[in-house]
Amino acid sequence: MKILRIFLLLSISLFTIPAFSHQDPDQSGYIQVDGGKLWYRMNGMEHLGKTPAIIVMHGGPGGTHRGLMPYVELSDTYPVILYDQLGNGMSAKFVDDIDDQSTWTVEHFVKEISQIREALGLEEVIIAGHSWGGTLSAEYAVKNEKGLRAAIFGSPLISTPQWVADNREWITMLPQRYQDAINKHEAAGTFSDPEYREAENAFYDEHMCHGDCVDLGFRDNGLRGNRTMYQTMWGPSEFTANGTLQDYDISPELHTVEVPVLMICGEFDEAAPKSCKKFADMVPDAVNVVVPNAGHAILSEGKELVIGTIREFLAEKLK
Repeated sequence: MKILRIFLLLSISLFTIPAFSHQDPDQSGYIQVDGGKLWYRMNGMEHLGKTPAIIVMHGGPGGTHRGLMPYVELSDTYPVILYDQLGNGMSAKFVDDIDDQSTWTVEHFVKEISQIREALGLEEVIIAGHSWGGTLSAEYAVKNEKGLRAAIFGSPLISTPQWVADNREWITMLPQRYQDAINKHEAAGTFSDPEYREAENAFYDEHMCHGDCVDLGFRDNGLRGNRTMYQTMWGPSEFTANGTLQDYDISPELHTVEVPVLMICGEFDEAAPKSCKKFADMVPDAVNVVVPNAGHAILSEGKELVIGTIREFLAEKLK
């Protein structure tokens, strides 16, 4: 039986995949951003200036880079930069004011991408994000910044109303006792009740990790996610949004994206395949891929397929 204890919206930040992708970085350090410093790591430095750099955004809000380590496998062809967003993971202790939540906005986290580019001198980039990171990828893509070559939307939050509706539909497929527990405790606001948590984990067993998620904890190289940020921006669970993102929707702007986009999600993803296809169809040049028998944690359940698909997509679109 799969046991999940997670809180990170749309993210696989606590799942780690044992592979050579967990190699040490060629370079790591800190970059000054509004409100503090963020930690980053880079592999594939020998490709700087030769191929576009891949900047990878983690999920959450409140996650860390660690669940996206498989992207490092692409550093045989591209520079690959992973980082922890301000206030999270390795960047948590470098916030100027720990009580200041003014940076907990979509705008701030999108701006971090530009600040990373400037600090590292990245003229051409590919942006890639999973979950909440996919939100940031979409937000950056609609800006059509100079030097952006392609974007990867992995199981992204594009529209909170659509996300919630899709997951309410998934909930109706759970055993009745779990449906009743979710409805009961959401009405009462008793989200910490063990009965609710049991039902929540039953949902995650189907839609976070539908198959087998590998979580061997290759090493504890940073703090875990920021639960307060998650609850403030999103809410108490993956399927309940009552935070600052509850009305979020970037879908009306997707038609303005000028670069190729890869939309990839799991067959049983919280970012439901039918909605991912709908959103992909809004982008002028998009490829839509569904990972079979996978939930939201596609990089844990289908790493080889996901990384292989990204590699093929970039080789085709950047030639």
